[in-house]
Amino acid sequence: MEKSKMVLDVNEKPPIATWIILAIQHVFAMFGATILVPILVNAGAGETVLTIPVALVTSGIGTLIYILCTKGKSPVYLGSSFAFIAPIAAAYVKGGISGAMTGVVAVGIIYVIFAIIVRFIGKGWIDKLLPPIVIGPMIMIIGLGLAPSAISQIGLGTGEEIAWKGVFVALVSFLVTAMVAVRGKGFLKIIPFLVGILSGYIAAVCVGLVDFAPVLEASFFSIPQFMIPFVSYMPSLSALLTIAPIALVTMAEHIGDHTALSAIVGKDLLKEPGLERTLLGDGIATIVAGLLGGPANTTYGENTSVVGMTKIASVWVIGLAAIFAICLGFLGKFTALVSTIPNPVLGGVSLLLYGFIAVNGLKVLIKNQVDFENTKNVIVASSMLVLGLGGAAISIVSGDLSVTISGMSLAAIVGILINLFLPVEKDENSKENKEKVEEKKEEVTNA
Repeated sequence: MEKSKMVLDVNEKPPIATWIILAIQHVFAMFGATILVPILVNAGAGETVLTIPVALVTSGIGTLIYILCTKGKSPVYLGSSFAFIAPIAAAYVKGGISGAMTGVVAVGIIYVIFAIIVRFIGKGWIDKLLPPIVIGPMIMIIGLGLAPSAISQIGLGTGEEIAWKGVFVALVSFLVTAMVAVRGKGFLKIIPFLVGILSGYIAAVCVGLVDFAPVLEASFFSIPQFMIPFVSYMPSLSALLTIAPIALVTMAEHIGDHTALSAIVGKDLLKEPGLERTLLGDGIATIVAGLLGGPANTTYGENTSVVGMTKIASVWVIGLAAIFAICLGFLGKFTALVSTIPNPVLGGVSLLLYGFIAVNGLKVLIKNQVDFENTKNVIVASSMLVLGLGGAAISIVSGDLSVTISGMSLAAIVGILINLFLPVEKDENSKENKEKVEEKKEEVTNA
């Protein structure tokens, strides 16, 4: 997005009516994605791992923590991260709620550690550790790895009897989401998945797929089911490496979102308040989310888009949106209504959502002009994709402790190591060597 003059800068407080309206816009922008994460994690695990109320509350609390850590100088909203859908589900299957939540807390700790390192030695090393050739395939694996879940929710899995009602509802969700994404104008274009869910839900009601009993039974106000360590469960390291390495993916996403927002507000947020503060805020927010039983947080591009559209970068607006999100988590009737969304609705939306995630990984490779004439790049990407999508797993057993590295986590670790230690190809026709030859020719010509 192009840099443009802000109507309200970061620390400016808007008039009360404008303040409330803008905050509600931000809530709508984050809502669809934030509630989808617990729904999809639960679908993947086959049991209730995360709850929508806790996801909303931890999203709001996390955003307020981020604002405090960045001294109110960065208008970023934190919501539930899609990158952790499959890892949290896998961690739950392996280590139960203790394994899943301990893993989420570990992700936040990794962020904090990286923030401390950035504070003392700068951020140049991050680019060497996580170049586009590693980040691109990581993101692709996240999207493609979730694809079977979307097909199952629609009811089109192998051996399944096709139910026309479910397919119809999924088709409505899919088509509406696609149309809004392509042809939507203004604020609608920012929330295609939310519009798709609403449209699919209406279609599901029309064909009798929605059961409103949970809504009638729910109370108007209820306390979210927080999962507190040492109270609800004992922390466990059994699934730590299933989740923790994904922090590298979301860290790259964190830097990218702040770079995009910097262009919008006309200030380099990676310098002021600084990457060390933004990472610290994101990390502490995720630690708190894990301690309360919520999903890991991440910066939300949807809310960055709202800032770009409204030209209002006020953290006062972001803060109020966070408070609204916390309040929504305590509305029992509301969260019960959300829980009645049928699987085909989610499947239709996820068909696009997971594809979008995978294509974003491809865009990283294209945008950074990754040279696949270079054999090293081919080896890094291909090994990551096969390991990440092929179900590879490595178990480390030491006494009573058993740690398994699998899927996305294993692919991330292997990709980073191969990229760091595999020597650069010496090929006269490689893109890098061609560029060096051209540079030498220019030097000779100029001389």
